[in-house]
Amino acid sequence: MRDFSAIGRSALMVLSAFFLGSLIIFASGYDIVALWTGTLQGAITAPGALQNTIRWTIPLIVAGLGVLVSFRAGFFNVGAQGQIYIGALCSAIVGLAVNAPGPVVTTLSVLAGMAGGAIWALIAAVLKVVFGTDEVLSTLMLNFIAVLLVQYVAGGPLRDKAGSSAVASTTAIAADARLSNGLGTSPTLIAITVVVIGIVWAWLSSTRSGLTTDLLGRNPVVVRWQGASCNRLAFSCFGAAGAAAGLAGAMDLLGPAGRLVAGFSPELGFTAVLVALVGLLRVPGVIAAGLLFGGLQAALQYLPAVTTVPRSALDLIQGLIAVLITLKFRKIVLRKKQETATAKNDKVPEKAHV
Repeated sequence: MRDFSAIGRSALMVLSAFFLGSLIIFASGYDIVALWTGTLQGAITAPGALQNTIRWTIPLIVAGLGVLVSFRAGFFNVGAQGQIYIGALCSAIVGLAVNAPGPVVTTLSVLAGMAGGAIWALIAAVLKVVFGTDEVLSTLMLNFIAVLLVQYVAGGPLRDKAGSSAVASTTAIAADARLSNGLGTSPTLIAITVVVIGIVWAWLSSTRSGLTTDLLGRNPVVVRWQGASCNRLAFSCFGAAGAAAGLAGAMDLLGPAGRLVAGFSPELGFTAVLVALVGLLRVPGVIAAGLLFGGLQAALQYLPAVTTVPRSALDLIQGLIAVLITLKFRKIVLRKKQETATAKNDKVPEKAHV
């Protein structure tokens, strides 16, 4: 019953954002009917629209599941954007440097992307565990550093000298190492996404470490009393979240992008955080929210072609969703900080068992 109530509140907030956004857009003098007709066409009904929705849904679900893991453990990791960028960067470096058959290059590039994203997230974990740095601040700052690193590499050491001078990018990944063509959908990408969904779902619901991770986000005091290492859990959760985001970056690079471009998809990681929150930090919810935001992202590209309503109209609605969802989770953040402070002061029983 509680789950249905939570789903209802989340859906109500999304609908409220759509309603408030529509009022603001209408008051600005734009045609609301044209806005939502164009959005529906761009997300579902227009030729190629559904494929484009899936193209954006895939990385949002994969990165969103990583955000889910860290948030379920009580660590408010908002660094998915930077982890996606570093994952794509590492994947590009390996993909361009390794001279091997296509499947080998693909495998190594994907693993490099996951490793890069995990290492980037673990920087925030070290700052959190060793120095007590707030993870929201550290992961947010790491996002900007990652953007600058990608700009430097794409515009410097790996720049495609034969390409346009307007956009800094690397040379293209070999066609036989790609996971899809420019459309961004393929059986391989969908299969990888399904595997990630299955792994996260099974880990959180059926394994001891997954259940302990979930308990850490609910009551860290109990985790300490059981003798489990909160620091070890922090490292594993940050690492898993970063690996998932890095995988999303590698999938985007080896899929629709085909090359590393400075400033690519600047909203992807931040939208993944929204996907996790709107999905109530549950795997089925992340899938549903990924489809919603994937459709909105596809509609963003289609809307200017069929209406005078600017792309920023849908950006406004996504921003309103972010504000309303953030307000909802504010109480959770405050409760987590209070419980963490209590856990530090509590004394672990002498006979504690893992």
